Amino acid sequence: MSPTAATTKGLATREMIVERAYGIACRQGLEGLSIGDLASAAGMSKSGVFAHFGSREDLQLTVLEWTAERFTQTVMLPALKQPRGLPRLRAIMEGWYDWVLANPDGCVMLGAAGEYDARPGLMRDRIVGWLQEWRKAVARSVQQCIDAGEFAAHTDAMLVSFQLFALTEGLHNARLYDPEHAESMARRALDHLFASHTPSSP
Repeated sequence: MSPTAATTKGLATREMIVERAYGIACRQGLEGLSIGDLASAAGMSKSGVFAHFGSREDLQLTVLEWTAERFTQTVMLPALKQPRGLPRLRAIMEGWYDWVLANPDGCVMLGAAGEYDARPGLMRDRIVGWLQEWRKAVARSVQQCIDAGEFAAHTDAMLVSFQLFALTEGLHNARLYDPEHAESMARRALDHLFASHTPSSP
């Protein structure tokens, strides 16, 4: 086998392992990831998995980064094709809602925020950093709505971003205790929030 073919095969194997790990993390959280369970899910030996990831934390960080990239590709990039302002902000939120709803076992990122809330370390730092950057990105989109006159001039972009995060986290949690109404209530709440910031008619 040529070096190029070996490298390609190795990358494909690593991608397969990360995808299996992501599935486990959706169900059991990042802390629920174990090399043994992952090896079984991937049809590999533990040593085979260790050959791609030097430690459990390395595996967890890789899954976290893989999830962030997948989120960007699934939610943010399609939304950026929409015109700036309310069409883009709505596309961001609808994409984020769909992301949460498409993961019946839970969103790895939102779940990880709870897992590592009181656990200082590299994992917590990476999660906090990603969430902070995402909140700023949502706030920028809100500001574009303000600049376009679609939201009232006095609207606080960071406050609205906070509210949008709260709605999505509410949807994520409500799937557990009110699965019948979670989606409809979250979408109604989003419409209500947007309407509350529409400039008043003269």
